[in-house]
Amino acid sequence: MKMNRLQRLYRHLWGGEREARKVFPPSVLNEVEAHVATSERQHRGELRVVIEGGLGWAGARGVDSRARALTLFAQTGVWDTHENSGVLIYLLMAEHRLEVLADRGIDAHVPAEAWQRLVSEATSHFRGGRGEAGLVQLIDAITALLAEHFPAGERNPDELGNRPLRL
Repeated sequence: MKMNRLQRLYRHLWGGEREARKVFPPSVLNEVEAHVATSERQHRGELRVVIEGGLGWAGARGVDSRARALTLFAQTGVWDTHENSGVLIYLLMAEHRLEVLADRGIDAHVPAEAWQRLVSEATSHFRGGRGEAGLVQLIDAITALLAEHFPAGERNPDELGNRPLRL
């Protein structure tokens, strides 16, 4: 569904943040954090979850979720893990958009279609009002890919925080 300019402005300035707090309250963030920690014990990859309510005036003027995800990929250090095996999961609540970006180490092993399929499956949960279930399912699917291509070894540092960032 296409938003008009006024709807987009409202969602990016206020509505998306309200929805982010509702769908991902502190108790859910705690559960997601524990799930990420469990995931990262199974592989040498790093997951970073970022949940953003809206993009403020920039979002109202048309900055898209992919561009924002790319910025956050760099700002949060996902691109800078030791084995280039970081994965960013970015949710933009104002537009109900989900982006998954993988660093070059894992992206070299996983075709773009696989990432698109994972995003599509998780997005169906979000649209159905099951945000937490969609995020957990997505983390599980990414865990399987990372465990296949970057299985846990003796050295498995936790390079990025496990707590989802809510911006």
